[in-house]
Amino acid sequence: MSWLSHLECARCAATFDADRVQNLCHCGGPLLVRYDLKAVVARLTPGRLAGRPASMWRYRELLPVRDDANIVTLGEGMTPLLRLPRLGAALGLAELLLKDEGVNPTGTFKARGAAAGISRAKELGITAVAMPTNGNAGGAWAAYGARAGIEVTLVMPLDAPAMSVLEATAAGARAYMVRGQITDAGAIVAKSAGAHGWFEAATLKEPYRIEGKKTMGYEIAEQLDWTLPDAILYPTGGGVGIIGIYKALLEMQELGWLPDGVKLPRLVAVQAEGCQPIVKAFREGKDVSEKWENAATVAQGIRVPKALGDFLVLHAVRATGGTCVAVSDEDTMWGLERISRLEGVFICPEGAALFGAARNLLREGWLQPDERVLLLNTGAGIKYPEILRPDLPLLDVGAAI
Repeated sequence: MSWLSHLECARCAATFDADRVQNLCHCGGPLLVRYDLKAVVARLTPGRLAGRPASMWRYRELLPVRDDANIVTLGEGMTPLLRLPRLGAALGLAELLLKDEGVNPTGTFKARGAAAGISRAKELGITAVAMPTNGNAGGAWAAYGARAGIEVTLVMPLDAPAMSVLEATAAGARAYMVRGQITDAGAIVAKSAGAHGWFEAATLKEPYRIEGKKTMGYEIAEQLDWTLPDAILYPTGGGVGIIGIYKALLEMQELGWLPDGVKLPRLVAVQAEGCQPIVKAFREGKDVSEKWENAATVAQGIRVPKALGDFLVLHAVRATGGTCVAVSDEDTMWGLERISRLEGVFICPEGAALFGAARNLLREGWLQPDERVLLLNTGAGIKYPEILRPDLPLLDVGAAI
């Protein structure tokens, strides 16, 4: 069963009934899910997880769906944690790890958030949701919405990846394109949702997608036998993944699942040079970011000019002694080529940005060669066929090579 307790505003700490449909707090802050962790301690230990299904629902007590009948799943979660010895040696890192979210249903970590969000929407009687998306979240919510029988409406930038657009429409989503950024798409959804009776499921405007994504944090600890990396690098757009991992770390501390005195991983938010509002705010010592104008990057999933949860990302980074860095598109493409050729893993450009970030942080001395460094790849490279266009030699029939 779930030990869901209530919802709490991340800004003003006001509390709300978790069994009523909720968006934002009256102060405009996002709502976070809280659990009766004391009750969980008495009933669940890490050892009892062994033998449970290899999906994110193995952490059932710490997820927000009360009735198993409302769980909508495609088998998301428990993604592989890979060691990268050849690439680590090339970079100068003795223990380089990759958490590969590209093997999730729909090919990205967005499946976790969609599974939790759609499951809870079903439980609360919501029949139609709407959201802005750069692509992957839309594909995931469309797929899980189709499985649940919930209508999904999407608004996305005109240059959203074609594969994600195809995925969403194939699953029956009603999709619209806008000549603008995801923030422009969000404004359209906010303006239109009430008139059509849609529940607005934009990033952090509903409380539950973060709960699916926090399970990445639980999995990392479990897969490392309840130890932790020294640093976790995360590609940051809306920031829900890094917020969720930090939430999981705090919950595990309170549950007593981590060794006494263990240091939390230093969390690193990685953005693109062409869209780095959170990096800029971090460098300037600010608690919130300003909207980034004319955002542009090859890694479209992190092209978010202004994130609603920016203050939560900045807090998570600072609380763990982490940092925020921006990388060029050239570094991103270098990382994509290096991991593919040295480790045989074809990842998304957002994940590839992490390799350039790790290289730069190592050169600056922020990362040490003997540290355990985990990179969290958020999706499969195969979803971005437009990114790499190899120019291959053409042979005549019957030719020899």
